[in-house]
Amino acid sequence: MAPRPHSVLFCCDYNAVRSPLAEGIMKSLYGHEIYVQSAGVKHDIEVDGFAVAVAAELGITLEKHRARSFDEMQEWGDDLGGYDLIVALSPAAQRHAQELTRYNAVDVEFWPVLDPTGLGENREDKLSAYRQTRDQILQHIRDRFG
Repeated sequence: MAPRPHSVLFCCDYNAVRSPLAEGIMKSLYGHEIYVQSAGVKHDIEVDGFAVAVAAELGITLEKHRARSFDEMQEWGDDLGGYDLIVALSPAAQRHAQELTRYNAVDVEFWPVLDPTGLGENREDKLSAYRQTRDQILQHIRDRFG
């Protein structure tokens, strides 16, 4: 297990499912020790309702999460080079994070996590897929940060 960073940015494609779940879980476990944020390569949609539902099952509130992109973060003055660790939860986010931080001493890790969007035929099937994603993220966080 690597030492704990002081700041972590989780990222995925849209900042609507995987990265908000990771941000919420990480804040619930380490929010007093580690500064945590999330972003997406794009910002076309808001936080997914199924992600909100499966987070709530763990007592984590995502209803107020505002999806944002890397570009918006930079426009608002959030320096990506200021993070100790960027965790990409999709290949596109990994490429984008590496490109944006190529001149900074920022570690970028890739955690392969299931994208549950579009899976399942009914509500229970969809929730099951989202729970699987949530649980994968939770396990990655526990493995990485203790």
